[in-house]
Formats: sequence, structure tokens, C-alpha cells
Amino acid sequence: MLADTDAGSVITAAQSGAVWGYNLLLLQIILVPILFIVQELTVRLGIVTGKGHGELIKEKFGPVWAWISVGTLTIASFGALITEFAGIGGVGLIFGIPLWASVGVSIIFLAVVALTGSYRSVEKIAILIGSFELAFVLVAVWAHPNIDVILTGMAQIPWKNSDYLYLAAANVGAVIMPWMIFYQQSAIVDKKLKISDLHASRWDTMIGAILTQIIMAAVLIAAAATIGTSDPGVPLNTVQQLTKALTPFLGNTFGTIAFSMGIIGAGMVAAIVVSLAMAWGLGEVTGYKHSLEYRPLDAPWFYAIYVLGLVLAGLWVISGTNLINLSVGVQIMNALLLPIVLGFLYVLALKVLPEKYKLKGIKAVFVGIVILLTSGFGVFAVLNTLL
Repeated sequence: MLADTDAGSVITAAQSGAVWGYNLLLLQIILVPILFIVQELTVRLGIVTGKGHGELIKEKFGPVWAWISVGTLTIASFGALITEFAGIGGVGLIFGIPLWASVGVSIIFLAVVALTGSYRSVEKIAILIGSFELAFVLVAVWAHPNIDVILTGMAQIPWKNSDYLYLAAANVGAVIMPWMIFYQQSAIVDKKLKISDLHASRWDTMIGAILTQIIMAAVLIAAAATIGTSDPGVPLNTVQQLTKALTPFLGNTFGTIAFSMGIIGAGMVAAIVVSLAMAWGLGEVTGYKHSLEYRPLDAPWFYAIYVLGLVLAGLWVISGTNLINLSVGVQIMNALLLPIVLGFLYVLALKVLPEKYKLKGIKAVFVGIVILLTSGFGVFAVLNTLL
């Protein structure tokens, strides 16, 4: 769930605070239970069936629909990887490090982590790196936000404004992503969790959902309390611009280091998760060996896809791209893909689980309504803006 607050999500939250102040903060809170509902279904499917998401879709709906699902995963994963490296590269530029150097070192580090470790070791390294994101909470506290202004801003929702709805949809796509469903279900299978682990895994997921949204809210609050107050309504264009906008309020040294640590933590942990999700998902559909428990020579396609995704995304970033616009655009793409991703997840929870664990009754209706509203809102908000 630390990877869920990736570099693109952080930038989207910062853009939200800079342009709309605290108007999008309530949405971050609303997304906590929705995020838990989605990921709890993923946990349940993984533990009870012992199969990955792509594998279950292939079994239930056939190879064509499995490829469609994995196609959405691949598109979303590649877009996410680009934003991760763009964020890391942007931080490097702040310290005078060339884009090719910071991105290149990151790719080498991430490749070595996967090629030389088991799932457990990779997970521990990812959590350690991702914990740097907690720096955003310090940044939000240090910004000294006004509580009354926060509450007033949260109560003001300009739902008729198409620009507001567009950024709201981006926030939904920044929190609920196709790759996180594939990743969590495959990770559960790779860890060989059993039915006895279901209760603990649900708590793990709940804590993660709360933590990731605390980080998103912290970034939004920090941006709203600083940039959104001094220069309200003005969008950001680069990571350097965001950092420079924060440092006058937070102090040059503290602001730069804290924000940089957060972006690097978000980008690196997400790059690991996204690459693994893509390699796992394609493996589940094609049938090649797909586990970190295999050595590289025993599962060459799995590791090749993992490294290839990193390299291609890194090359895209080095070629030059606008991080802010790209980050928001990737989240919008995620929002548009939600009807497919959440639709499969919901039907699988209804159809493939044993009676004891199956989604049914009033709970099934409630979850169905939540999924319908969540995926429908993203599509509506984007179409409303474009049309």
C-alpha cells in the first residue's frame, strides 16, 4: 500500500492542494473504505484460491478476456513506471544530478534487488524504502495548516466545475490502480499465505489503506497550506517547481530533503511493485514461471519482463517529459480503466470463491454499488471535462 502512494499519486495530490486548496481533502478520506473494500476482495481471492488475478480471469472467462485484463495492467504499469522514474529524475535534477545518472542508478538498483532476492527480502527492502514517504507527514505538520480553513475547504465542493471533477477523477485513479490488484493477489500467492492468514491479512490491508491515504492527505495539506495560500489556483509544471514553492515556507534544507526523500521512497517502492505486477500478470496468462522464489535462469521470462519494463520506462523519461501533466494523465487513464478492472474483481468474488467466502447477500449489493459509483465517477468526470 506504500506503493499505492507512488510518485504520480504524490504529484497529483500536490497539484490538488496547489490548485484547489483543501477542496479535494474530503475525497481522500472517502477513498479509505473504498480502497479497503477493493483490496480486501483481492486478499480474499488470493488466499482462498491460491491463484493470481490473471490466472483466475483466464480460468473463468477464457484467454481473450485474460489478455484484455492483462493489457490494461500493462498499459497502467508502464504509465506508472514512467511517472516513478520521472519523479526520481526530477529529484536528481534538484541536486544537480543528470537525468540519465539518477534514472540509470535506480534501474540498476531495482534490477539487482529482484534478481538476487526472494520475495521476503524484496518486500522488506520495498517497505524500508517506502517508509521515506512518511516525510510528507512531517512536511504537512511543519507547514502549520489552519484547522478552520481546512474544515471550511473540505465543506466546499465545486462539483459543477469540470476542472475540479477532472482532478477529482485523477485522485480516484491515483488511489485505485489496476496494477495494485494484480500485485497484491500475486504477492499473496508468492508468500503462500493460507486461510489461517486471512484475518491478519485483512488487518494488514486496512492499516495500509489508512496509511496510504494519510500520506496523500499530508501532501495535499502541505501544498494547500503553502503554494495554495501564496499563489492559489496556479498549477505546477515540474518537481523542481514544487520543491522550490515549498522551501520558502519550510526552510530550504528541511523542505528540499524531506520532499526529496518522500518522492524517492514513493517512486522506488512503486517501481518494484509495478514491475513485479506486470511480470506476474503476464506470467499468469502466458504460463511462464513467475515467482521471485525461482532463480533468474529458472524463470528467464519473468525476470526479463521485470527488467525490460524498468529499462523502457527509464529511456522514456530520459528522452524528456513533463512530469506533472504526465502524472495527472496517468491517473486519469487509471480512472478510465476502473470499470474493466473492478468489474472483473467483483464478478470473480461472486463466482469463483467457495460458499463460505463468496461475496453474497446485502454485502454483495453494497460492494457492487460502491464499485459502480467509483468506476462510474471516474469515467463521468473525464467525459464531462472532454465534452
